[in-house]
Parts: sequence; C-alpha cells; structure tokens
Amino acid sequence: MFKISAEKIDELFALIGEKQPLYLPVNNNTGKADFKRWEKGTKLSSNLKTVRSAKDFFFPKTEHMVSYELKGKEVKVTDPRKEVEDFVIFGVRACDTVGFSVIDNVYLNMNPVDSYYKNRREHGTVITLACNEPARTCFCSTYGIDASLNNDKNGSKGDVSAWLKDGTYYFEANTEKGKAFVEKAKSVLADSDSKAVDACKKEIADKTEKLPFAHLDLSKFQGKDMLKIFNSKIWSKVSEPCVGCGTCTYVCPTCMCFDVRDFNTGNGIRQVRCWDSCMYNDFTQMAAENPRHTQKERSRQRFMHKLMYYPMAHEGLFSCVGCGRCLESCPVNMNIVKVIKEVQEADDI
Repeated sequence: MFKISAEKIDELFALIGEKQPLYLPVNNNTGKADFKRWEKGTKLSSNLKTVRSAKDFFFPKTEHMVSYELKGKEVKVTDPRKEVEDFVIFGVRACDTVGFSVIDNVYLNMNPVDSYYKNRREHGTVITLACNEPARTCFCSTYGIDASLNNDKNGSKGDVSAWLKDGTYYFEANTEKGKAFVEKAKSVLADSDSKAVDACKKEIADKTEKLPFAHLDLSKFQGKDMLKIFNSKIWSKVSEPCVGCGTCTYVCPTCMCFDVRDFNTGNGIRQVRCWDSCMYNDFTQMAAENPRHTQKERSRQRFMHKLMYYPMAHEGLFSCVGCGRCLESCPVNMNIVKVIKEVQEADDI
C-alpha cells in the first residue's frame, strides 16, 4: 500500500497527466461534478458523484462506427476505429465500477464481442475512490456493493483502490494495470501500512449502514415470482407520473441500449450509434410499430430488466448499482426504489 498527502495530490496528477490522458471529477458551473481531462490548474472535486457516470469513457454518447463513400458504382468502406491510447480515470465510485462489470457481461462476455467497447476497456485504468460521504440517495449496499472498498464483489475495487483519510490518500493496486499505474507514480508515493485505511473503511461502513435505503428488501426478485411481478397491478400506479423523458437511462451507469443512425454526407453515408432509451415510444421501433404501446409497458420493461431479466441471465447480478442518480434527476420523482417497495408490498405477488 502507498500514500501521498492530499496537499501533494496535484503532483501525482501532474506526473500521470503529463504522460497520458487523466480524467478527474471536477466541479462544473452548477457546483456539481463532471469528469474532465486533467490539465495544469485542474482541481479535484470533493463531490464524487458526477452527474453522469464514468460509463461514458467506454461507451460514449455518440460514436462513429463506419463510413460508406460512393464513387459511381463503387462503394468504399472506411473503418474509423483507431487504437485508443492508454488513459486513467481517477475518482470512480464503487457503484460505477460495478456498472462496468454489468456492461462487460453483454459487450465483452457474449458473442459477438463489441470491439469498439473492448478497445476502450483494454486501455483504461480505473482508480476507484472510497465514498467518505455517501449521499442519502445512495443504496449500493442493497446489492452488496461496498462503498468502503473492503470487498471486491463484482470488481468494485477497480484497477486501483484509493481512500482519503485525515488529509492523506492511500492506494492499493488490484490488477496488472493497477500495478503499472503505481509503478509510474512511485516517485511521489510513500510506503504505508493499512491502519488508517482500516479505520476509513469502518467509518464509511457505519455511514452507509445508516442511509435511508441501505437495506431494501429484494426477496421477491429471485426469479420465481417473475410472471407475478410482470402481471402485477402495481405497474399502472408506478408508471402513471412518467413523462418518458429518458433522463433516468442517460444518468444510469448500467444502461447500454443504443440506436444506429445513418447520415447522408453528400457522397456517402456516415453511420453513428448513439444512446437510446427504453422509455421512448420509438424504442425498438420495427417496420410495423413499437411492441410496447404504453408508458406502463415501457416502464415495466425498464425495471423488470434491471431487477429480474438481467440478474436471471447473469448469476444474480442486478443491473442496478444503487448510485441514486435516478432518484435525484427524475422530474416527477419516479424511481427504482419506489418500484422495489411497491413490489415488496404488493398483495398480488
């Protein structure tokens, strides 16, 4: 384990950031945090919960996939992909790190592998920073995710685990990429024991234990009640206020649906994929129509996937990580916590 004073953390950022791209949570003009590339003078935000998750680095909002250029009867196909340079993301939260594992199962561990996503994942080093001040809207512990980074359930520790305790940052490498990062940073790091980190873990565990949604009951989401939940009367109630804005999907660390659009360039086609939302009425639009006609059906699809379909297909791993962003961003206060509670209290399930 290694350490560096918080007063000298800029020295670490400069050492890494001058060699390769380094991204940090940085305050934006609203006082909230977004990931921003380090440059001289960039200051790390004290707010770890960025508006959007670090998912963007591996699965960007828009992505140029391929171009077709027409020359008479000839079609020239251009693959725009280039090998991504190595980069580092500092200050990722445990819930967002587990979010990578959720997407990995679909884009890396199934055939065909998404080579666009794979390229970025292989070159990114994730430094997960323990949550000293978890928000009241956080409920990662419901899914067994440890904000203190005491365990590595579903890869929550990242390539490097980091803790901040009494003005000192502590680092522990967990993977080969993590060891390479520490090796590059050794000139500004000092050796350390784990006593301060152990105390930090306990403090964080005590705080997360007292959060309002720390122990949501997931007992009905074990697969056996899938059809009962699907056919329950609760969906009319929970979906009624939904306006279908899609905000919940865009701030979610695990939503991975996309659409593919073709744009006429004048002499060919530029094909782009972009994030999509299951809350939109044209989502999965086919030749005839959208198979889910109502907002009730679309809302049910979203929450059933998070809490039933995905974990049934992936050994119990939920497609929600309890980051709380949907609780904070929904304009009509509809969120997954309410759905979980409604399911547990429903008399027809």
